[in-house]
Amino acid sequence: MSDSITVFNRAVVRLRRDRAAPALEKCAFLFKEAAERLADRLDDVKRRFPAALDLGCHGGQLGRRLNGRGGVETLVQCDLSLEMARRAGNLCLAADEEFLPFAPQSFDLILSCLSLHWVNDLPGALVQARRALKADGLFLASMLGGETLKELRQVLAEAEISLDGGLSPRISPFADVKDAGDLLQRAGFALPVADSDAVTVLYADPLELMADLRAMGESNAVIENRKGLTRRRTMTQALDDYQQTFATDDGRVTATFQVIYLTGWVAQV
Repeated sequence: MSDSITVFNRAVVRLRRDRAAPALEKCAFLFKEAAERLADRLDDVKRRFPAALDLGCHGGQLGRRLNGRGGVETLVQCDLSLEMARRAGNLCLAADEEFLPFAPQSFDLILSCLSLHWVNDLPGALVQARRALKADGLFLASMLGGETLKELRQVLAEAEISLDGGLSPRISPFADVKDAGDLLQRAGFALPVADSDAVTVLYADPLELMADLRAMGESNAVIENRKGLTRRRTMTQALDDYQQTFATDDGRVTATFQVIYLTGWVAQV
């Protein structure tokens, strides 16, 4: 049993991924960068993993970068969104990370690239992933961490407090590194490791950042999000503050994406 709470509207997450899928490749830079970094970590493991699962595969960005790395011979790819999964590869299906449709000990390796931060029952999802792995199998994943979009969080919070007299969850909450490592251990993984790095992206202006988030299917899906549009005055102040506070010398603005990496093994019987 899990003591998780429902934070995200998974139906909204699926719908936004469905809508983003046809044009995802045009703005998939973050998924591609994270996939490359994840594949590099797999290269450091001197083992072969014939049967692998790409969990939350988006449009197949990670699968295309594997290309036999890690000794992967059979790669199954699944995503909450069927429209995403259809674009990933030959062995693909729609599947929910919280209700995995795989038999115990099906895979030697499970990979997940920037998908688990949308899961409500992350402890339960990790337990299911462990059960789907064979003895001595490897779980290797990346997910967005708590420092993600810290610039946007700051200016939206300050504008809402100043002009609206309150604060709403306009940006999704993410786990921190320590919590992520604890969850791996709680799920029963051996040798659990969690660490992080940051991807800093430059945008012409904050509106371009927000457009990219929508195009990637990564905009807010928190159930308790304030209903309706943010007031024009509040958004204008937040965007102005973003430009003034986080601009580089050439006038562009920075956006930080913290990527947490999770590594765990299934103990040999």
